[in-house]
Amino acid sequence: MNLIDWPYSTPGIPDNCFSRSRVPMTKEEIRVLTLAKARLGPGMTVYDIGSGTGSLAVEAARLVAPAEVLAVDGNPEACTLVRENARRFGLKNVRVITGMAPAALKGLPPPDRVFIGGSGGHLEDILADCHQVLRPGGIIVVNAITVETLGTVLSWGRSRGYQVEALAVNLARLEMVGRYHIWRPLNPVYIVQLTIQLGHEE
Repeated sequence: MNLIDWPYSTPGIPDNCFSRSRVPMTKEEIRVLTLAKARLGPGMTVYDIGSGTGSLAVEAARLVAPAEVLAVDGNPEACTLVRENARRFGLKNVRVITGMAPAALKGLPPPDRVFIGGSGGHLEDILADCHQVLRPGGIIVVNAITVETLGTVLSWGRSRGYQVEALAVNLARLEMVGRYHIWRPLNPVYIVQLTIQLGHEE
């Protein structure tokens, strides 16, 4: 395993710096937008639910240190990758929890911020459990690839008094194919930011 000495404080570590296999990874550009919507700062405890390769957990851990990022995933292969990627960047503040949310969230310290990238079909239960423990002023950021998931998040957030913002992100990367440059589109992603409003923290 090669250690990565990444000298920059801004988000956007290139995808090829992370160990990965067939486990899903949040791509660099989506990561930047997701982190921006989370409004992270030093000392914030973060949940990364459906952590995948841990690329988002790694970037978040660099921003919230010395506080912890709690990376939760039900796939043991994904959890191995999260640990490996945290070690590659020399991070000591990424704690990996192997298990499916929401059950795997029991007993964890209350979060200031929550990322949800994969829910295993339990999205509303995960949102409900996070709502119960989210600290005042907390933010939940959900990344979705289907319109159905987007609709679920929007409806859930509004019904519980959250301030809701959403982006539909369509990006393409310039690539060389033979002697020519082409735009290679990335999969569209919806990014939803749910922010607790004063008077709705109960």
